[in-house]
Amino acid sequence: MEKRIYNFAAGPAILPEPVLKEAQEQLWALPGVGMSILEISHRSKTFDKIIAEAKEGLKSLLNISDDYELLFLQGGASLQFSMVPLNLMINKKADYIVTGSWSKKAVKEAKRVGTVNIAASTEDGNFKRIPKQEELKLDPQADYVHFTSNNTIFGTEWHKEPEVGNVPLVCDASSDILHKKIDVNKYALIYAGAQKNMGPSGVTFVIIRKDMLERSSDSLHTMLNYKIHVENNSLYNTPNTFGIYIIALVAKWLKNLGGLDAMYKINKEKADVLYKCIDESGGYYKGHADKDSRSLMNITFNLATEELEKKLVSEATAAGFDGLKGHRSVGGLRASIYNAFPKKGVDDLVSFMKDFQRKNG
Repeated sequence: MEKRIYNFAAGPAILPEPVLKEAQEQLWALPGVGMSILEISHRSKTFDKIIAEAKEGLKSLLNISDDYELLFLQGGASLQFSMVPLNLMINKKADYIVTGSWSKKAVKEAKRVGTVNIAASTEDGNFKRIPKQEELKLDPQADYVHFTSNNTIFGTEWHKEPEVGNVPLVCDASSDILHKKIDVNKYALIYAGAQKNMGPSGVTFVIIRKDMLERSSDSLHTMLNYKIHVENNSLYNTPNTFGIYIIALVAKWLKNLGGLDAMYKINKEKADVLYKCIDESGGYYKGHADKDSRSLMNITFNLATEELEKKLVSEATAAGFDGLKGHRSVGGLRASIYNAFPKKGVDDLVSFMKDFQRKNG
C-alpha cells in the first residue's frame, strides 16, 4: 500500500484515516445494498438513511436545536457569499467584519444586493489580527452581521463571537467548523465548505434558523432560495451523495473520539507545540498573526529571507511534509493542522524545523 505523507494543505485537506478506510472498504458496494455509494440514487431509501445520519451526527456534535434547519448544498462558501444577502438582506443593508480575503469576497457579492457597512477591518496591518469588540461600528438596523470565523490565508481566528445585540449573526465557518463546540443559538446562519474539517470538496453545510426562512422571497431563482432547499431536504437537485456520505462518517469518527470538547483539546495541544517552536526560535521563525488572534487550524510564519523559505519548503516536501508553502498574500509558510491532522505529524514537523534552524541558522 502507498505510504501516506503529512498533508498540511489548506484545502481540500486531510481526512481521518478511519474514515478513508471505511469508505475504501465500502466503495465497491455498500453493505446489504450491492451498489457503490458512487452509484446509488439520491432518491433511494439507502441515501435517505445516509443524509439522515449526516444530519443527526452534526446536530448531536454541535447541539443544534429544532429551531434550526440543516442543509447540504453545492457551490462552496463562494456561492453562499451571494445566497446570504439574496435571502437575508430584506432591507438592503448589512454589516460585514473584514478579517481576510474571504470576507472581502463576501463583501463584494453582498454589495450587488444592497449597502454594506464595513463594521471593522484589519486590512491595514495585512490582517494580522482579529478586531476588538470596541472597534466594531455596528448598525443596529442592519439585516445581519457577517464575519469569517477563521482566516486560512493569514492564520487568524475569532476565539469568541462578536457581540452584535439583537441583529442576526451570520458566520462563514468553512475552515474551523467542528474544531470545538460553539453555541449555535447565537447565530442566525452558519455556512461552511466541507473540505477542511468535514469531508471532501463539493459540499457546503448550512445551519439556518427557521425564522430566517421567512426572508427568502419567492421571486428568488429556485436554486438560490434557502426555503426551497429546506422544503426538499437538500434534494431539489442531485446533491454530492459521496460527500454527504463522508460527512456522516466524519461525524461518527468525532463522536467516537469523544465529541468536540475532546477534539478541541487535541487541536489546542497540536497548535501549542508548533507555536512554541516558532516562539522559542529566537526570531528565526516569525509568526504572522498577533498572539491573541492566532488560529488553531492554520499556522502562518516567515523566515528571514524568501530564499530560506523556499529552501525549507523544498526540503520539507522531500522529507514528506506536503503543502507548507504560504499563500502569496503572506508568503512564508503555512501549516494547516485541521481536526484530522495527527499530533505525531506536528511533532515531526517541529523536529524538522529545529533541525533546519541548526543547519541554516
